[in-house]
This record gives sequence, C-alpha cells and structure tokens, in this order.
Amino acid sequence: MWRMFQRNIYHLKTPSGRLISSTAVLKTENVYDVEGGPLETIVPPRHAKVVVCGGGVMGASVAYHLAKLGWGSETVLIEQNRVGGGTTWHSSGLVGVFKPSLSQVKLTKSSVELYKHLESKGLSTGWKQCGSLNLARTRDRMTVFRRMKAQSVSWKIDCELLTPQECREKCPLLNVDDLVGGLWIPGDGVGDPYETCISVVGEASKMGVKVVENCTITKIHQTDGKVSGVETDLGPISCEYFVNCAGFWARGVGQLSEPYVKVPLHAVEHYYLHTKPIPGLDSMTPVVRDQDGYIYFRENKGRLLAGGFEPVAKPAFEDGKIPASSKERYLPEDWDHFHILLEQLLHRVPHLGSAILDRLCNGPEAFSPDCKWIVGEAPEIRNYLVAAGMKTVGISAAGGVGKLTAEIIVNGETSFDMYELEVSRFLGLHNNRKFLRDRVKEVPGMHYGLCYPFHEFQTGRNLRMSPVYPKLREAGAVFGQVMGYERPAWFDRRQSSEGESQDWSTPNRMAYTNTFGKPPWFDNVAEEYAACRERIGISDYSSFTKIDLWSKGNEVVDALQYLCSNDVDVPIGSIIHTGMQNKYGGYENDCSLARLSENHYMMIAPTIQQTRCKVWLQKHLPPSVTLSDVTSMFTALAIMGPFTRTLLSELTDTDLSPKNFPFFTFKMLDVGLANGIRTMNLTHTGELGYVLYIPNEFALHVYSRLIQAGEKYGIKHAGYYATRALRVEKFYAFWGQDLDTRTTPLECGRVWRVKFDKKVDFIGRDALLKQREEGIKRMYIQLILNDHCHETDLWPWGGEPVYRDGRYVGMCTTTGYGFTFKKQVCLGFVENPDENGELMRVPNEYVQNGDYEVDIAGIRYNAKVNIHSPILPTKYPDKERDVYQATRDKHDDIIVVKAIK
Repeated sequence: MWRMFQRNIYHLKTPSGRLISSTAVLKTENVYDVEGGPLETIVPPRHAKVVVCGGGVMGASVAYHLAKLGWGSETVLIEQNRVGGGTTWHSSGLVGVFKPSLSQVKLTKSSVELYKHLESKGLSTGWKQCGSLNLARTRDRMTVFRRMKAQSVSWKIDCELLTPQECREKCPLLNVDDLVGGLWIPGDGVGDPYETCISVVGEASKMGVKVVENCTITKIHQTDGKVSGVETDLGPISCEYFVNCAGFWARGVGQLSEPYVKVPLHAVEHYYLHTKPIPGLDSMTPVVRDQDGYIYFRENKGRLLAGGFEPVAKPAFEDGKIPASSKERYLPEDWDHFHILLEQLLHRVPHLGSAILDRLCNGPEAFSPDCKWIVGEAPEIRNYLVAAGMKTVGISAAGGVGKLTAEIIVNGETSFDMYELEVSRFLGLHNNRKFLRDRVKEVPGMHYGLCYPFHEFQTGRNLRMSPVYPKLREAGAVFGQVMGYERPAWFDRRQSSEGESQDWSTPNRMAYTNTFGKPPWFDNVAEEYAACRERIGISDYSSFTKIDLWSKGNEVVDALQYLCSNDVDVPIGSIIHTGMQNKYGGYENDCSLARLSENHYMMIAPTIQQTRCKVWLQKHLPPSVTLSDVTSMFTALAIMGPFTRTLLSELTDTDLSPKNFPFFTFKMLDVGLANGIRTMNLTHTGELGYVLYIPNEFALHVYSRLIQAGEKYGIKHAGYYATRALRVEKFYAFWGQDLDTRTTPLECGRVWRVKFDKKVDFIGRDALLKQREEGIKRMYIQLILNDHCHETDLWPWGGEPVYRDGRYVGMCTTTGYGFTFKKQVCLGFVENPDENGELMRVPNEYVQNGDYEVDIAGIRYNAKVNIHSPILPTKYPDKERDVYQATRDKHDDIIVVKAIK
C-alpha cells in the first residue's frame, strides 16, 4: 500500500491493487515517505459541529452519513494512525444478515444497501454476494436452523434448509459425513473492510468532511453536561457532538472525559488463517460456518481465509493498555491456542491439509460483555455518541450503525429501533476491567455456541446480591443473573444446601435450560406456580429498578404529568401504572408510580431499565425535582396467593382489610419488629398479594418472619420463571420483548392507561391522538395453542411467525407454558396487510374472526386468540379475588380513588 498527497487530492492504492482517488479538503503541511511513520501532518480545524474519533470503517461510515445529511463541512474525522489501519484492514469481511434480533438485521441490511450503492458508482468495497452455508452436526443445531427458517418470513430473509449432500453441492470442499443438514442464505456475502473504509472516507471527503490522520485525542470536554470540545496533540477543537468510534480503544477514549463515559469492551486474541493461492478455487465459494466446530472460512482472492470463535477465548491487553502502533498491537502466534480451530478446519475441509500456509494472523478484537453492539448517546454526557463493540463484524454493522448515529445527531432521532443496543443498557459494574477480562473469555464463543432459551453467563457472577441471598440459596435457589443481580430462576428442594459450607463466595447453582423442548425445570416451576395461585408464594423482586422522585413544591407532579401518559395526580397512597412515551407514542419506560406523599413518588421499573429510565428522566426533569436511584437500598419481597392478607395480618398491627388497604395502594407498615416497610397491595403478576420494599438492614428479619408465619399456609419460594408464567398467562406485556420504543399503548391494549383529558400536553399525546383517530395497524394478542404436546413437541420460545387464515400476519414476542390452561401461551402482534403488503387498520373483528396458527420450527399449531386478559379459574373461589382479577388491569383512576374516598 502506498499513499501520496498533493494539494487537495489524495490517491490510495488498495491491497488488491485498485487505485482510488478522492477530493479531500485537507491542509497538508508535510509529506513523509510511505514506511516512515506519519505520512502527513494536518492542522485540524479549531471549530466543528461534530468530531468523529476513529478512522476505521465505523468512523468512516458515521462521517459519510453525516455528510449525506448535509453536515459534511461541519464534521472532522480524527484517526490516531492511518485511516483503515486499526482492526479494519485485517478483519474477515463476513456480512451475514441473520442476526440475533430484528434491529440488528435491519442495520445489516442497510449496510449491504450502502455497499451495493458504492459499487454501482465504481467505488471498491469488495462486496461479493456469494451466499453463506451454515452447517449442522447435531439435532439441536438443526432445530435452530428450522427456527431461523420459520423466522425468516418475519425478517424478510431468503433462506433454505439443505441436506448434507446438498451442502456438498454448494461447496465441494466440504466433508459432510458427520452433518445432519444445513441452512443456505443466498443474500449473504463478503466485503473488504479496508477498501470499504477508504471508499467511504473518500466520498465523505468529497462532501466536505475533514480527515485528520496521525492525530491523537487526549481529552473530551463537557460544559453543563454537554459535549463542548476535544483536545488533540495537534490542538483543540470546539464542537457540539463527539462520536466514539475508536474500536477496541473505545473504552480508553471513554475515560478521557469527566465524568467517564462507560464503553464496556475488552480485547481478546482473534485468529485469521491465510493460505497461499489454491489452484481452481471458485471465486464464488460461499462463506461456510461450521458453528458446532466453532469455525468459518471464505474464499479471499484465490486463497482461503479461515478463523473461528473458540469456546474459551484468550483475553488480550489485560492491563487495559492497547498500543496505538500496529507493530506493537499485533500479537505473536499461539498455535496451541489455535489448535482447537485448526483441528476442526482440517476435519471440515480435508483439502486444507495440502494447502500452503501463508500466515496465521493474531489480530485482537474487542467484545462487549453481552455480545451485542454498543450504540447511541452516552448516559453520562449529552451529545456524546458511541458506535463500537462490533465484535469482528464491523463491516456488517458499519453502514446501518453509521446511518443511525448520523440521524440521531442531525435529526435528534433515528428511523431504527435500537433500544436493545443502546449504551445505556449498562451499569458501572459492566465497565470494570477485571469483570470484562473474565466475561470476554466466554463471550466470543456465543457467536457459534448453541444459545438455548434463557441463556445465562457463567462468568462475572455473584456481584449484586440481596441480603436474603444466603437464605434463598439454602432454600435451593437456582440463580439467573440480570443487570449483575443474582435472581432465583427456580428452586430445587433436592439441592437445598442444608449443612453445606456457608462460604457464600463459592459459585451458586446457575440456571440452565439446554433444550428447545420441555425444560428440566418444568416440574419445579409448576409447583411454585401452584403455590402462588393456591397458597402463598414468596419471590425476590430486589432486582427491580427503584427510583425516588421528589420536590419542595408541586414541581414533581407537574414534571411527571408531562412525562407520563397516565394521570399521576392521584390521592396520596395510590399506585398508578403508566407508560412514559416518546414523540411517536412508543414506550421509553413502563413503570408503576406510588405516591408516597404530596410531593414524593417511588417509581418501580423493569430491572433492565435501571440506567435507561434514569437517563430519560434526567433529560426531562427540571432542576427543582430531585431523582435518587434507591435500587440498592431496598430488598423487595413479593408474597402472592389467596392467603397473603391473612399471613401479613399476623405480622403487622395495621388493618389490612380492603376498606382500609385496598388494591393498588401503598402503606408504610411495621412488619415483625421492623418498621418503615414500604408495602404495595399488588404483585405485578395479577395474583392477590403484596410487595414489601424493605430497608436492607431489616431484610433478613422480615424474610424470616414471613417464612416462619407462612409455614402453616404452605408458603413456597417462587423464582422468576414461575412469576413469568403467571404474567404470560394473564396477558401482561414485557418491556424489551413486547413493549419497545415503537410500540404504543393503543397497540397493546392499554389505551385506558392514557389520560388524554388530564389537561396536560404530555410527551407523545399528539401521536397517540392521531393514532386513535386513524386506527391501529397492529394489535397485541394472546394465542393459546390447541394441538401442542408440551411433553414431546418443541416449545415456542419467542420469534415464531403467526399465520391467520394461512397468511403471515405477525410474530410472537413472549411465550410460556400456561399451567392453568395446561397449554402453551404465545403473546405477540398481528397486522393486516393488503395484497400489496400495505398495512391496513386492525379492528377487533379482524382479529377475532381469523383462524390462527403459530409456526414452531416449521410445524404449524392451531391457536385460539384472546384480545383481553382471561379470567382464570382458581382452586379456592373467593369474591375478593374475583373482583381483583376482573379489575387488576383497569383500576388506575377508578377503583383506587373510590376505595380511598
């Protein structure tokens, strides 16, 4: 590769020998030779609207899309070395459209569209639509492929299931003796990340973007919580926006500001095997992924390029210091570590044994702790954007992520729904370097591992634990983890730890499913479910997000009225369920608000919202309203079942009769010998019961009293899977699965939680009024499978397509077994497309009159549809319980107010 600068034109010769010329508005002061370090010194401008840090394919894409939106002359791209010289030039270049979620699929499709557009203009990206062939060695892997094939209808991806012999026909290099089948995706392909980067930077430069190489950012400044400028070793730049596209340097760049911006990434060693040219190798050889063998390979200019994702990765740069120099950054070959991949490559491609090795490249790559991309605005500083953590497939992500990042900057919003990828999904603990070092040992293996339902990480455990954790463990808890919190998934009495060592630092029992059919925890969860409905179940809710909001005057009420679509100005002691909508009417948060006093509320939100909902509140609350995250101050215990009021009455002097303590209200109780227990008469599962928010110092005492007093009522511990089953059966929507930033209350049957007449112009009101007038174009429904055998058939686990009268109309979002129905229950959305695919209104009659089927891995099951929460029968009929069930979803400003009055 060589480079020459002359006036405002630069010429770049790619590794393939193709010459690319682009106009660049760069001020050239000095020119050096090709091999001698820096090639040019460029004085960066002193002012810009946007500074993009990182000259890899991601940073190039952000700059390009900013220029496309008219901000080219206001954008500066800063690269510490040479454009494309980070991880971009040695990446594998695989572009696969099938991703774990629809948002990532859409972003990847946007990337492919960009590369095709550039190629049509004669610009090199290396894009080649050769297709991809995914191989299955096991029945479970083939089940995954059958589920993908079924899901492809929803995601509009063309794919085909193959026999082993058909796999060999697609790629004659393969040994198929041990295969059970495969999945062919013709729309997949490969690109050259380096050539793409150079072409995109060239186009951005033509549109006015200033590119500064050999320039290091040393500080990011903020004023009043917003980005105000950056310091570089070539001088300062004042700016309004900063974009961290620094690849595996992104975490370190995040630490250049005050406060730090968390970008949880850690590098691992990653290997690319390059052969010498192989005579007769077809240039259109598909990308082959043998995930059960952890490997992939592709054709690359007459050679084979091969690599993989070993089950246990090897962390790199464990001290957190990643050299800027490529010579120092690339690590020595470790053939012993690579051996597991090499062995599988030789098994799958016997011809590789006679190929001539060119080199084994050990080029580290950075991974996030949950194996997802990291995008969006940082919670710590406004106008600080992150686009990093693309985990070896930056070229797949770059086009789409660059576009959404530019849209956020220029328009304040994006056309992509990317809530699951936002950097605000993390807590500070996720950015701990030692935590990241341990976690990334298993994260790369997730790429090709068999991810069964309810996957749990094995590393970074025992971080956040409620005070009752030891007692739960003694009771046989099998733990899952969410936001670092150890939360019981189910309880196994046979494994209770009576008499075992009290060293709670030893690993706990971790939740697992390891099947796509009837799970191993089914019987345990069935017993816990029964206790919650027929006796008393006790569950640890401590992981829920808990936030206190208050003000001196009425400011907190006014602020929440603006933020919430429900009416929060209710009598003291009331509890309101409400959404916090965005301008589209979609959900930014789904929460409960308890009015503790005139100007004091407690908000309960989903666990995964702990950072995200705080960011939303902080953006909109006036300075006169105080926000305090009290999640870690309270242990939350829920007691559920028909005998809960009797039980709690034994432990408190407060009158718990419905007249004095009605449903959906709050009281401060003494429980046992403890005081100050924030008690709410609801359970979030639709069962009778209470949630006790206990100051941590009283938690063990209150827990012990509940267990002792509850013995005569048959009290039983219930884990998350049991409470989840209760919610699914009662048709409760889940944030992050059913509810997201594009789903409105009208679409999911919650219009009665939207108070259009509360005389406050709340966020999203206009969009919801318009939707109410025009009618909804999709509806949230419950489907009960009629002919499914839970013992022998594959289960629905989410993502299954829904058919009405034989025509695809929607997709399942949440699923579970209904222990009262004794049938599988699927929640999801249905649409009403016309013959041209345009979406029409979805009236109740359309939904109720159809004949429905749910496709589970290629087999369709007939289903009964519900559009309202069902009234479930109970073993112990009770008038109070019937009233509660009939009104549990529609109480907000009716039952509570009447009861208090």
